[in-house]
Amino acid sequence: MIVLDLFAGPGGWSHALAILGVRDIGLEWDAWACKTRAAAGQLTVRTDVAMYPVWPFLGKTTGLIASPPCQAWSMAGKRLGLLDQPLVHQAVADLATGRDTRAQLLTSCQDERSLLAAEPMRYLHALNQHGQPEWIAMEEVPDVLPLWRQYAAILRSWGFSVWTGILNAADYGVPQTRRRAILLASRTRTAEPPPPTHAKTAEPESLFGPGRAQWVSMAEALGWGATDRPVPTVCAGGGPGGGPEPFPSGSRKALSDARDRGTWKPQSDVVLQSRREGAGWTARHGAREDRPAHAPAPTFTGEAHRWAWSLRSNNQANATVRSVQEPAGTLFFGHRANECVWIAEPAPSNPTDQQPVPESIRITANEAGVLQTFPADYPWAGNKGQVFGQIGNAVPPRLAAHLLAPHLGKALHPDDFTLAA
Repeated sequence: MIVLDLFAGPGGWSHALAILGVRDIGLEWDAWACKTRAAAGQLTVRTDVAMYPVWPFLGKTTGLIASPPCQAWSMAGKRLGLLDQPLVHQAVADLATGRDTRAQLLTSCQDERSLLAAEPMRYLHALNQHGQPEWIAMEEVPDVLPLWRQYAAILRSWGFSVWTGILNAADYGVPQTRRRAILLASRTRTAEPPPPTHAKTAEPESLFGPGRAQWVSMAEALGWGATDRPVPTVCAGGGPGGGPEPFPSGSRKALSDARDRGTWKPQSDVVLQSRREGAGWTARHGAREDRPAHAPAPTFTGEAHRWAWSLRSNNQANATVRSVQEPAGTLFFGHRANECVWIAEPAPSNPTDQQPVPESIRITANEAGVLQTFPADYPWAGNKGQVFGQIGNAVPPRLAAHLLAPHLGKALHPDDFTLAA
């Protein structure tokens, strides 16, 4: 029996299934996402989901997963999908009865990607003729919820139990306040959202059992020594693969460098590994300038208490800035306006500190992947832009695992995901 993953991306759903002991077959068009999946050992057919036939899966599919591309609907893009909603609803209604009007409707769409949100219905209608799939899980940006409700009405008429709603990934141990429209459906059990495991404020134990844990923070997820709350929605913009290279090349040392080289030491505050960018930087911070090129860059270990570190979601005037010990705002990738950076300001304990504030440092793909609950060593393929695009478009594996475990009859344990490795 097959678990079919439409718009499989770099493997958010697939990694969750692997944790639960199940493999899927992913359909994905983006070449770099397919390379990432291959490196991760995931089964993939590189194809256009809108063009691939359904017949190979008839009579064989136990579960269907779908996370259509979000760019047409997302706050990160032009949101032309909202203008196309009536056309998408029409496509879903037609496909549910076996009528394929996609080509006709596409000529009227403002964004050609809008109709991709109707593609799962083409597969579901054909599979339903064989009494399949047994269960369905779909995920998209919150504005797609009305469309999921249309799917739900159709699926209920076919005998499914269905739940739709908005879930916050932070409530399931993801270090990111990512809100997503979810559809869960089943032929064999009552569809309902998984019980949250985390809350904004930790809950005490009661007569009904242990309370929910506090949201996972950026610092905790990345292993930076703080243990508080969580992080940003990582949502990609731009073209296929996340658009053009978002960051200029050049020498820089990210916060994770010290940990990667084994020179990072836990502190009560986050320790920033500074960038080796010449005498100006080293003079300001008292670092030696005669270090070999291969040596670790100077650190702020002696001055860690001076700075409070935060993540800025982009370089727009209304960008959200959050402390590493709280949730961050939405992370958008795909062009320069959406660069996410770590920034510093004098710590509350040193509000009058006159030392120069360290320069901002861009988030790395590795850090963004960990904040999506991918393993720290996940084998991302492509340049920075392509990798950031894959990360932003993926469902967080930890959220996916919570959504899928009940359908698979599996128990998900807290130690099944290690956020920082």
